[in-house]
Amino acid sequence: MSVTAKNANEQLVLDFFEVLSSGDLEKLRAFYHDQSVWEPKVKGIAGAGKHIGMGIIDDFLAPVRGMFEPGDPKIHVHHIFSAGDAVCVESNSTGRTGDGKVYDNDYCWVFKVSNGKIDEMREYMDSHYTAKLFGMD
Repeated sequence: MSVTAKNANEQLVLDFFEVLSSGDLEKLRAFYHDQSVWEPKVKGIAGAGKHIGMGIIDDFLAPVRGMFEPGDPKIHVHHIFSAGDAVCVESNSTGRTGDGKVYDNDYCWVFKVSNGKIDEMREYMDSHYTAKLFGMD
């Protein structure tokens, strides 16, 4: 399924996922400002909590992406819709973990964007699947 943006906010989010899938964490910095927030809506697993500003990349994404083979996981957007400054995405992520296990998890994302930057993002996923796969259960 090919997803196309209907407005600038949706395009920003699609561009974000393209860069995130590339694994180029330095390019991701352009999507955030000092008060941006990424909040995985999970408990008791790696990455839980609110991540703010460039800590999103340095303290959260770098370690999480380090749990996977280089270049993984890839995000596949299935649906996108928006209203005002809010953008919602349904996706799944696939790839291989550092020890070669297959990763395939479903996600829902809620973004708030303004001025061409991500202000907030909430990430919903199957945290039980992730905890089990990575031995965190």
